[in-house]
Amino acid sequence: MSAYNFSSSQERKLSTVFEHLNETNSSLHTSRNLDIDFKSVNELNEGDKVKYEGIKNGDTQVTSGITNSFESESLRDDSKPLENEEKTENQLNRSIKSRHLLMISLGTGIGTGLLVGNGQVLAKSGPAGLVIGYGVASIMVYFIVQAAGELGICYSGLTGNYIRYPSILVDPALGFAISIIYTLQWLTVMPLQLVTAAMTIGYWTNINPNIFVAIVLVIVVLTNCFGAKGYVEAEFLCNIFKVLMMVGFVLLAILINTGAIGTDGYIGTIYWKNPGAFANGFKGVCSVFCYAAFSYGGIEVLALTAAEQENPIKAIPSACKKTVYRILFLYMLTTILIGFLVPYDSPQLMGSTSGGGSHSSPFVIAIASHGVKVVPHLINAVILISIVSVANSAFYSSTRLLLSLSEQGKIPKIFNYVDKEGRPWYCILFASLFGSIGFVASSPYKEEVFTWLLAISGLSQIFLWMSICLSHIRFRRAMIKQGKSLDEIGYKAPTGCWGSWIALSIALFSLISQFWVAIAPIGKDGKLDVLVFFQNYLAAPIVLIAYLGYKTYYKDWRLYIPSDKIDLSYGREIYVPEEQVIVESPPSSIAMNSVIITKSKE
Repeated sequence: MSAYNFSSSQERKLSTVFEHLNETNSSLHTSRNLDIDFKSVNELNEGDKVKYEGIKNGDTQVTSGITNSFESESLRDDSKPLENEEKTENQLNRSIKSRHLLMISLGTGIGTGLLVGNGQVLAKSGPAGLVIGYGVASIMVYFIVQAAGELGICYSGLTGNYIRYPSILVDPALGFAISIIYTLQWLTVMPLQLVTAAMTIGYWTNINPNIFVAIVLVIVVLTNCFGAKGYVEAEFLCNIFKVLMMVGFVLLAILINTGAIGTDGYIGTIYWKNPGAFANGFKGVCSVFCYAAFSYGGIEVLALTAAEQENPIKAIPSACKKTVYRILFLYMLTTILIGFLVPYDSPQLMGSTSGGGSHSSPFVIAIASHGVKVVPHLINAVILISIVSVANSAFYSSTRLLLSLSEQGKIPKIFNYVDKEGRPWYCILFASLFGSIGFVASSPYKEEVFTWLLAISGLSQIFLWMSICLSHIRFRRAMIKQGKSLDEIGYKAPTGCWGSWIALSIALFSLISQFWVAIAPIGKDGKLDVLVFFQNYLAAPIVLIAYLGYKTYYKDWRLYIPSDKIDLSYGREIYVPEEQVIVESPPSSIAMNSVIITKSKE
């Protein structure tokens, strides 16, 4: 048995606690004694107190809180909350189960970008350009999810964790800029989904679309009024429908393409030859990246929900590993099939140069244009469910991000209020007001509004992913520089740092490519159009202004925090696989540390 050198008072405290644990363990499991080796533990102070929470599932599990604020050495039962106990940062309810996280990782984000926006991208890039653009983006996304999973485990106790990574691990100014743009992204995604819902319903009826906008908005707000439990249960059901629809579409599309059903016989790659595989050449391919980023947006939500997961140490790694199936099947395969069944010059596509676009989903066009009846209506119905699902996810994410910004002191403290059920009411109210932008759906300029909202969402997603990669690289560098063992990481990204470097490089290339498309837009004969530039690159100046504004206000002109100065104890959980020991160090604003020690069954 190895141990740290503790003072005599510390040894007495630990001895008392472990004697109590051995007695409890003996009463629950005959003749079993605890044998705990300390691999890592924060220094205990004279007034520290260790509290025991319980033993469950046949494993001896101890959760200990070390704080200077208790009056006595007696053990406190934490199964019941203290009356009038003030809510702190970590008191969002942990109500997200593994089954929820699996469906979140598979289906969340499958909505406007993939199901509707891809029609606009196909018209600009052609089928080959669409596949190449999504293929490159898919490589980037896979590496990003692994990095987000590793950091999500390490900082699972931080609300809105991945917008806080840059502030802790890279630079506070970068963290502030990313926090602002990413929160703005999710706030704008909500009305974007409402506008898209109105477009989708337009496939059936010409009734005033604002009626449906109001209905969807009320549904989403009421769902989130039930807290995290309401959000995840709604997402679970919606994502089941989405995944089943995607599976059904793949099977049906293959049958149509091979001539087994439909009115056009064997199709094969005919649309890759006429009108062609590419539209607008290499620039068309470059135009895909921003749309692909928007389509993949939300894939990192599995890390954002860490603070409300029952068992993030098991759920997040499992979800990260399954992400590859979502990328290959739900995105790449469906993108290829869309290119086989819909020509890029189809007048029905949004953004078509032929005019008369119906704003219909390319998934619906792919089935309906080949003589298949009824099914397009079913697909359109599931697409509508998917859009509502993404609106729900956007609403949830934006409220948690607002809560995180408030906890960091970056927006008014009123947004920091969380009730006993874990609901941030003022954040919910603000997000609801922002969602009212969706009532522009009845305007004749709804497609322009769609483009503006998409401009903020797509590019800001790339900025977030870059910050996750930078944070992961700096985290690993700080661990090495400060002599920390990588065994302290609960989930080590299988792609390591090199995966983050590759993803970061692709993200930078995407930004440069999008800048080229913005200053020499497609369809403008390569001439600069200020309006089109900001429609394509609006997020970049927002990030730059926020970054420089922070630097100027705080007069902190360092480019980044040196590796040996990064505070690796801030909010981080330390996990040692050999003995399953977790040491959690909450933010310094809370005078508390936690030690979680788990001894597995033999």
